[in-house]
Amino acid sequence: MECENLEEVRHNIDRIDGEIIQLIAERGAYVRQAARFKKDGEDVKAPQRVEAVVQKTRLLAAQHGANPDMIEKLYRDMIEGFIRLEMNAFQENG
Repeated sequence: MECENLEEVRHNIDRIDGEIIQLIAERGAYVRQAARFKKDGEDVKAPQRVEAVVQKTRLLAAQHGANPDMIEKLYRDMIEGFIRLEMNAFQENG
């Protein structure tokens, strides 16, 4: 969509930010649920799964015209935070 002015650009960015936050919150809810199915802290950290997710998101980024390096950094930071969240949930359920 081509915007007519800066206000319209900002409105669309704000709208997209709201959708992104909603999806991150939904992802977080699933992360907390995943803790119930893990046997130990290493299962929570799951380094092989992290790398698989990062590679998948790099491919998706390229397909959608996003910068794969930027997406990788965003996902690594997000996953690190979710691992802490899941570890807390795992310890509470443990």
